[in-house]
Amino acid sequence: MSKAPSRKGPAPSADAGGKPDAGPLEGPGLLAECRVDTFRSGGKGGQHQNKVESGVRLTHRPTGLVVVSRKHRSQHRNREDALERLRRKLVARDRPQKARVPTRVPRGEKRRRLEDKKRRSRTKRLRATPDRED
Repeated sequence: MSKAPSRKGPAPSADAGGKPDAGPLEGPGLLAECRVDTFRSGGKGGQHQNKVESGVRLTHRPTGLVVVSRKHRSQHRNREDALERLRRKLVARDRPQKARVPTRVPRGEKRRRLEDKKRRSRTKRLRATPDRED
């Protein structure tokens, strides 16, 4: 039995941090690393929206990030908007994540949770059919 073909391309090469290299973030270099798909954006706007492919989907090949923009009437403005959003995503992706500081459940929250459990238990107990005593 053969394996189904993958929709994704070859695996991107990773840098020292384990993430694929994002490449240049400025100029035409970023657009050159992206696959640009246009589509009819749909929604309000009548015949113009229905006939013109103004929506833009950018797929950044090295990282696999996908950004869609369809809020403007013009394909050019949507492409610029999508590029800006992709830049922000790439910058945010390279920013180190903050470590989670473990916290304890507050005493009041524990008390409320137990009260809710008792109330629910009582509701279900009263809902049951009573035992017949002979």
